[in-house]
Amino acid sequence: MTVEAITVLSPDEKSCLAAWLLQQDMEEWDRQIEQDFSPGGRGMALLEEAEADVREGRAKTMDEFRQRH
Repeated sequence: MTVEAITVLSPDEKSCLAAWLLQQDMEEWDRQIEQDFSPGGRGMALLEEAEADVREGRAKTMDEFRQRH
């Protein structure tokens, strides 16, 4: 679809297109997060570091934090 084609859509059609685009974006975000936090993913090092911080007492879990506040 071209920009010109979008400009001639009705308001309802534009709304449907916007909702569809948002859904596509959210699904892509979910896929990226899943990939990043799968074994070997970019986020695994951060997760492992955070878990080590909790194990070694340098950080608290969310449950521990909530209990104090």
